[in-house]
Amino acid sequence: MEINESSDIKTEALVRALIGEKLTFAAFNQLSGQLAGYPFVKIVVDKANAEIHFINNSQYQFHADYIAENILGISISKLEAELDAYNQSFYADLNRRFYLGIIALNTQHEKKFFTIETVEVDVMTAEMLNYFFGFVRDHIEASIPLLLKPANHLQEAMMKDFEVSVIPRIYAHELFATSTFTALHPGTNKGRIRAFENEQEYLKHKSSIEWYDIVVMRRVPDDIPRISGIINAEPTTPLSHTNVLAAGWQIPNCIQIGIFEILKTSNLFDTWVEYSVKSALPQVELKKIARPPEADQRPTWSLQRIKIEEPETQNVPIMNLEQLRMSDHYKFGTKAANLGEMHHLLKFGSDRLLGFYKVKRAPRPNLLSYINHFLEIPESADATKAANNFLKNFVQVPRGIAIPFSLQQQFLETSPAIQQAIGKLKMALELNAIQTDSLCIALQQLIKNTRLPDEMRNYIDSEIAKHMSGVSTFVVRSSSNAEDLESFSAAGIYESFNHITTAGKIFESIKIVWASLLSPRSVRLRQEMGISLDDSYMGVVIQEQVKSNLGGVLVTMNPMNPNDFRNVYFNISTQSVIKVVQGTELPYQYLYSTVEGGGRTLSLGRSQQDLGSSEKDSLAKLAFAGRLLQSHFSPDYTFSAPVDIEWVANDEGVFILQLRPFAK
Repeated sequence: MEINESSDIKTEALVRALIGEKLTFAAFNQLSGQLAGYPFVKIVVDKANAEIHFINNSQYQFHADYIAENILGISISKLEAELDAYNQSFYADLNRRFYLGIIALNTQHEKKFFTIETVEVDVMTAEMLNYFFGFVRDHIEASIPLLLKPANHLQEAMMKDFEVSVIPRIYAHELFATSTFTALHPGTNKGRIRAFENEQEYLKHKSSIEWYDIVVMRRVPDDIPRISGIINAEPTTPLSHTNVLAAGWQIPNCIQIGIFEILKTSNLFDTWVEYSVKSALPQVELKKIARPPEADQRPTWSLQRIKIEEPETQNVPIMNLEQLRMSDHYKFGTKAANLGEMHHLLKFGSDRLLGFYKVKRAPRPNLLSYINHFLEIPESADATKAANNFLKNFVQVPRGIAIPFSLQQQFLETSPAIQQAIGKLKMALELNAIQTDSLCIALQQLIKNTRLPDEMRNYIDSEIAKHMSGVSTFVVRSSSNAEDLESFSAAGIYESFNHITTAGKIFESIKIVWASLLSPRSVRLRQEMGISLDDSYMGVVIQEQVKSNLGGVLVTMNPMNPNDFRNVYFNISTQSVIKVVQGTELPYQYLYSTVEGGGRTLSLGRSQQDLGSSEKDSLAKLAFAGRLLQSHFSPDYTFSAPVDIEWVANDEGVFILQLRPFAK
């Protein structure tokens, strides 16, 4: 059925598609839906009949449903019963009848153009892609340019075989680089706009920031107190510490280029607004409101109390990481326990690795065929054994030792001055005194200046020599019991140190890590969540520092689309992983499917060119490894809780440095 361009879409609710006709701009508007802030239309090219179908998005959620009902004449129940077979014919058959994709309307530098792309898993050959693009171009109104947007790395590589005049193209990372809006953490909240042009202005007014404020800056810093919303005026990454905090606090966070101009035009500086971040919209939503009554009350989150398992703080020895299990977190902290669990997993294997793939994904009973395909094993093979062998051969964990809470407690008790300072701080916290920050700073300095007792120094030195002989460079990491908790991530608030080469520097770094438990910011954030000083302890991980040719952070979800169960997300640097998580360096950004496989480049960061094919092959493997680890570390049997994995790679392989829960 053809659309009447002069009609209103509301009166054309039963229109299923525009078939065999050229798509005009008016028809596009009537048929389109919204995807990641862009209007789009699904298309099907029926090669057998040389016919194109532009599908009404309000009528069909999936291409396959439209094809089944309107072309093949089969029921949805039959389609769902044989969905994998149909998907094989739609996306993997090189002699296919149907070519599927979407057309999206984009604006770049005030110029409008259409992009066409297939689904990420489509394995069209270069010849097929050329045919598809040409057929669609012949059925688009010529007044708006059409560009191919390669959907995966395979298609990106194909573009080298085509002149731009034959297939005009634009890459996802080029669109990403010019995007004016990115939904980092979707949500809606009410609050007061507080906009700071620079860090000096922010620091000047930091003490006046309230819990209900929505802070707007070029890049909101990591030390932001708990607030109600974040708006960044410049690009940052969804894996920055500020966004991890936003996710843990469940507050909206976005990148909005030109936000200061928006605030000025709408006269929103220092006003109360309802602030919404939605991934389907093209920009931030700010609706002016009156000051709400709840602003004069305590925030609801201040009534929460985070439960911490009672820690063991007496007579726990320093241990090799290989001796620890996940259950040892109450003695050594979460980081140390998870690293120990990784060592155990790689040595002894796990029966939980396939958990994610065993879950029913309607209409499929499970996803086991996909992991079998990745592992290159038949369905009759032992997939659990194959998955364990894959992990054992692909990833490593640097050797190290874990210093328990009991050693920190023992050190603090050796100094009457430290004990007296802790007592003063506890009293100040109880009274909510304004001197709290200064007492924290003084206590930190006291810890740093207090000498480790010789017996303790000798003990630590002996354990390093016993378990880490030959190591030239060390990492000293924090490992607290007051982090990576439900509703409290503590991302970036405790200290860790790289490039440590001498015993003296190790001892000094240990004390600074212990002191970071008492920083004004960490004390304040824990106090807000009801985590008392008496319940908070700090362990330390001393690890071999691995040389890095490439490194970054992998989270086993798509933070820009939490409903996307297929893809995992990478931030990658060839320079410094630390700068990635601090948000001070724009990294490479990738999505990789852990179902059908394949990946795509979202952003090149500050680089001028993409990573090579060998690096991308390693990322594809690491994506599947991350999904297997998500299953093993899952706290429940839905196997859906994502994990955050910090890793580096060099000529010796891929090394996992940290693994922890990631807040959705």
